[in-house]
Amino acid sequence: MTTSAVLEGKDLARFYTVNRGLFKAEATVRALNGVSFSLHSGRTLAVVGESGCGKSTLARLVTMIEDPTAGELLIDGKPARVGDKDLRSQVQIVFQNPYGSLNPRQKVGSILEEPLKINTDDDARTRRRKAEAMMARVGLRPEHYDRYPHMFSGGQRQRIAIARALMLRPKVLVLDEPVSALDLSIQAQVLNLLMDLQKEMGLAYLFISHGLSVVRHIADDVMVMYLGRPVETGPAAEVFERPRHPYTAALLSATPIADPDREKNRIRLQGELPSPLNPPIGCHFNPRCWKAQDHCRKVEPELGGEGAHRYACHFPLD
Repeated sequence: MTTSAVLEGKDLARFYTVNRGLFKAEATVRALNGVSFSLHSGRTLAVVGESGCGKSTLARLVTMIEDPTAGELLIDGKPARVGDKDLRSQVQIVFQNPYGSLNPRQKVGSILEEPLKINTDDDARTRRRKAEAMMARVGLRPEHYDRYPHMFSGGQRQRIAIARALMLRPKVLVLDEPVSALDLSIQAQVLNLLMDLQKEMGLAYLFISHGLSVVRHIADDVMVMYLGRPVETGPAAEVFERPRHPYTAALLSATPIADPDREKNRIRLQGELPSPLNPPIGCHFNPRCWKAQDHCRKVEPELGGEGAHRYACHFPLD
């Protein structure tokens, strides 16, 4: 029996109007343009791509900070819009920077209790009990309750941020590069904690990353994005083992491999990411693609492929 998706996006788009100056016409930035996905409890969807590909815009839509310009976002099958308090509590976010995401003037106990104060009728004793239980769950000690964020390491602060995100018992966590600001050894600890919590609480993760090295260890499914559109989606194992889009292959080639005997063929992309104000005609990736032909410069490819593994490329890799 297939369960319904806890989070679903249908052709999501988000456009912004940009004022380019006194003597220039306004322009439209298509930050997100036709993104569809589904995410089930207990699974992790990784959204991967360079800066400017639309990852953060997607996070703002999923967390209901902004409404989509077009398309539909569903949480538990219900349309989600900005201001929907009930659905908003079902999706929480853990930010990239553990040093900037916590209020330095609040003690840890107050940080964890604040979501309960705003969203529930719990009394002070109940709030404290729930906060201490969540601290234990993420590996913090009872004496940490009355300490300030500056008294903790980066890894401990990220544990506090994770605990805060879980206080309302959400169904979905948006993880916005949650370990990129941490040392490698601490990254592994935080990732293991996230995987344990997912298994224990049945959480669904939307894991945002600019690289694939971390994603390899945590993702069930991957969506690779370029200039606001998905260029390859599918089960993580298939995408890693047999990337079909040249952009995915380039990202994978830049991922460090711990096997000294494995052949390493680095694909170096030429040029910079095009401006989203003026994307290339046809396939947006064509100016940087070594497989591009005339057809790629004229016709934008649609997502197609084999089963769950889909890619937007006229001349996919073998």
